[in-house]
Amino acid sequence: MIADRHLHTRFSTDSNEAPENSIEKAISLGMKDIYITDHYDIDFPGGEFMFEPDRYFEEMTKLKEKYKGRINVHIGVEAGFGEKIADKYQKLMSSYPWEYAIGSMHLIGEKDPYIRSLFDMDDRAYYRLCFETTLKGLKACDGFDTLGHLDYPVRYGYGKDSDYRYEYFADIVDEIFKELIRRGIALEINTAALRKGLKYPHPYPEALARYKELGGKKLALGSDAHEAKDVGYGFEEALEYIQKIGFTEENFV
Repeated sequence: MIADRHLHTRFSTDSNEAPENSIEKAISLGMKDIYITDHYDIDFPGGEFMFEPDRYFEEMTKLKEKYKGRINVHIGVEAGFGEKIADKYQKLMSSYPWEYAIGSMHLIGEKDPYIRSLFDMDDRAYYRLCFETTLKGLKACDGFDTLGHLDYPVRYGYGKDSDYRYEYFADIVDEIFKELIRRGIALEINTAALRKGLKYPHPYPEALARYKELGGKKLALGSDAHEAKDVGYGFEEALEYIQKIGFTEENFV
């Protein structure tokens, strides 16, 4: 099975899962590689979603050795980027030997898009704000391999995807895609959307088709699992999904 490049363990504030459990699940699925990418959000209010990198590397290095010959364990991170934290972000990226890094938009100012009620606007304006914030953070920060879950705020909209169309946000989304292509950053196919009751993985098909039209070729596949049982979730559906748009398994990094 294709490697899972996005999963969380007890080093993430929103997970209690032991890394070993997720690794064992990946082995049971026939994966040859697993990428552990715990949350590190520099500017999260209250200091949540951060871990001690030295201790993280110490434990993950032991796991790499423990599972050597059974599966390749890669030490990664999902780092929340932002325009105002660019200097701190670059320091985090350059201070440790990350084997894989996801850059994601997790905050708008000091507000978490997960909490929809914090944003006094309709869904369309909310989604636009999320894309605008993503673009600003993307342009300001560097050092990551993949852009995480592009349109994930759709999970939390009052109407979910009922008022979400690529064409509404094409001006911003196209700029995001052009930036990814120019810098050789992969676009994540994130299957957590399927677990959360949406019709497609992130990003949605019109956007993904536009990425291909603009010349985008690099994709990364991740379950965004926070529990071992969800490692590799929806990967068969994701492969069928990208193939309908004209990509192949070879497009996955």
